Amino acid sequence: MLVILGPTASGKTQLAVQLAQQLIHGGQAAEIISADSRQVYRGMDIGTGKDLAEYTIDGQFIPYHLIDIVEAGDDYNVFRYQQDFDRVMEEVRSRHAVPILCGGSGMYIEAALRPDAMLAIPPNEPLRTELEALNDEQLHARFEQTPSGHSARADTSTRKRLIRAIEIGTYLNENPGLLPTQRPPLPAYRVIGLDPPVNVRRERISQRLRNRLQYGLVEEVEHLLNQGIPAEKLIYYGLEYKYVTQYVLGQLTYLEMVAQLETAIHQFAKRQMTYFRKMERDGLAIDWQ
Repeated sequence: MLVILGPTASGKTQLAVQLAQQLIHGGQAAEIISADSRQVYRGMDIGTGKDLAEYTIDGQFIPYHLIDIVEAGDDYNVFRYQQDFDRVMEEVRSRHAVPILCGGSGMYIEAALRPDAMLAIPPNEPLRTELEALNDEQLHARFEQTPSGHSARADTSTRKRLIRAIEIGTYLNENPGLLPTQRPPLPAYRVIGLDPPVNVRRERISQRLRNRLQYGLVEEVEHLLNQGIPAEKLIYYGLEYKYVTQYVLGQLTYLEMVAQLETAIHQFAKRQMTYFRKMERDGLAIDWQ
């Protein structure tokens, strides 16, 4: 198995498709498994950068998985992703194809590679309501006060994930007898990390944002809202969906939306790299390119 990871706009999909093509030309089947926490949603195409045309190269279609598998507005999470990954992995290997895991969601990649099955931690709505009232500093303090077996691997890079980490820690502390089960063994794998120079990454992000706005990002968000997806849900998805929804609702001007969104995407890319470096410190060997 090949694993390709990197921050947004680093060229992961393009590399995965090129490698799959090389494998196919060498007589070996290859299929791509996405590790993107937002590309799972149908109808959220421009904002998540699906670029499904990229999966066809020189007339050759490269099969892909775990994209467009749930409805926008659904509550998808890393636990469900791990289950879906295991199912797809079994299917890909049954066809004797090389799986290429490709994405920028560190939590999803970790879930795919870890040996134990994740536990289903149900949402705790009263706790979430309580935590939403806290500022970021108070949330971090609350996380430190809720140590659990999950703490060391918890992703606290965003407010949403910090709240979820506290929710998981609280649940595990209240249910100490829970033990994870073993998953099917993974094939041997190599991890390739893409880390373009910061100035190159920043220019790619800015250009890509301009392209997405030009090709209908605002209209995509308006369509999702018109379908009945609550604005709070789109804002919860973050980045493009958060800021464009706020613009559509009249909470931001167009120029404010573009400026704040561009800054947020740059910050997100930095957080992605921070998470990948944490994965390295935890023992994952990454061959950076």
